[in-house]
Amino acid sequence: KAKIYYHDIGDYLSREDKLNIIKDMGDISNPSMMWRKITPNEHGDWINKRNEMFKLFTALGDKEKVSKLKKAEDQETFFVPYYSCGCQTNRDSWIYNFSNEVQANNSQKMVNNYNEQVDVYCKTEKEESLCYDESYIKWTSSLLPKLKRKEKAMYDNKNLRVSLYRPFCKQWLYFDTSFIHRPYQLPKLFPTAKHKNLVICVCGIGVTKDFTCIMTNIIPDLELIGKSQCFPLYWYEDQKSKDTQDLFTQALSEEERYVRHDGITNWILKTARKQYGKNVQKEDIFYYVYGLLHSPDYRKTFATDLKKSLPRLPLVEKAEDFWTFSKAGRELAELHLNYETIEPYPYCNIKSDAFTKEGDFKTYRVQKMRFGKKDSKTADKSTIIYNSAITINGIPEKAYEYVVNGKSAIEWLMERYAITTDSKSGITNDPNDWAKEQGDEKYILNLLLRIVNLSLKSVEIIESLPKLNFEE
Repeated sequence: KAKIYYHDIGDYLSREDKLNIIKDMGDISNPSMMWRKITPNEHGDWINKRNEMFKLFTALGDKEKVSKLKKAEDQETFFVPYYSCGCQTNRDSWIYNFSNEVQANNSQKMVNNYNEQVDVYCKTEKEESLCYDESYIKWTSSLLPKLKRKEKAMYDNKNLRVSLYRPFCKQWLYFDTSFIHRPYQLPKLFPTAKHKNLVICVCGIGVTKDFTCIMTNIIPDLELIGKSQCFPLYWYEDQKSKDTQDLFTQALSEEERYVRHDGITNWILKTARKQYGKNVQKEDIFYYVYGLLHSPDYRKTFATDLKKSLPRLPLVEKAEDFWTFSKAGRELAELHLNYETIEPYPYCNIKSDAFTKEGDFKTYRVQKMRFGKKDSKTADKSTIIYNSAITINGIPEKAYEYVVNGKSAIEWLMERYAITTDSKSGITNDPNDWAKEQGDEKYILNLLLRIVNLSLKSVEIIESLPKLNFEE
């Protein structure tokens, strides 16, 4: 029976800003508080209420409402119910590394240490006899049951896979489901390194940052963009996992044993063809989804809904707009998938105090990049201090408008391409190792310039998307 009143002091404020606002108000009787009475809707939303139009759209995927009467390909969603969360290791320092060699050594050590602990448990049958020092082993609720079943592990070099750990940051991943806390459906999407796929990753339910998405063709991490949910162009069925196996399936090679299926449903293809013409293919719909998910109008109108549920999308009214979104989705995908090979932004000014006799820089190694300074408190984002010898000037302000999971792509690169040492495991992760393995000492410097170019081109494509008018 209580009456609830609410005053919004604004978003994205620091703790000090919030406290200062409250202090300046004095007390709750201050007229400038402008209290408004609030009541919850049917979903229990008191503030930031959902848009009722959102539920009229088609879900990207829905595992909770899968019809048992229909095949996966005939579900009334954009994607079949084999989409997946990103890879959740719960032991990142042991499982990920920029260096193939370092990761192989870490993985072998992890397997050996685990097997030693199995031997200890076999003798004592007591958990308290185990080692819990994270510089030796990292236990999780999924690994301890394996130990209690006295299951030993075996290192396999084939489990070393390239993954997308954070936006525009690849690392080596030891993808052994014994040591991955939650592999989810990823073995259906990327069963082996030889099986090709594309996935659209969107942020999961409950993420506080504004909605975002990114496409990748390698295994994504769960926190790639915040509790990542990954919707595939394809999914793979393992013939050897069937309950009944004949001599033929038992004889299949690792590559042959997987049958590829479409990730886009037959239902959405039929619906789109009815609306836009028979030339529509499933790939067109896949890229349409990627294009539309970048629409500023869509993201702004349904910002609240996208924090509380997975995306639901309309099929736009005009065929012309469908093809425009699909084309834009392809262009964005081309940029985001091939970020390592697009042209570096050519208009930055690179300065250095340390040159070789040949006129090249003495070192391209990076420790941790940082912005220049306008003054003692204000960063100058047009300038990035790459290392002690190299400074990059003239980075366009507009490049920072391309934001992924709460940060610009440029800032993600600056954050992730830094040498770090995990405090618990003691494992060091050095991005210069990745550059060395690529055979390109300039890899990180050029990647920074490529991401500047990618950001500008992405913003240009996004700004050219058709306007969407959502009226209830």
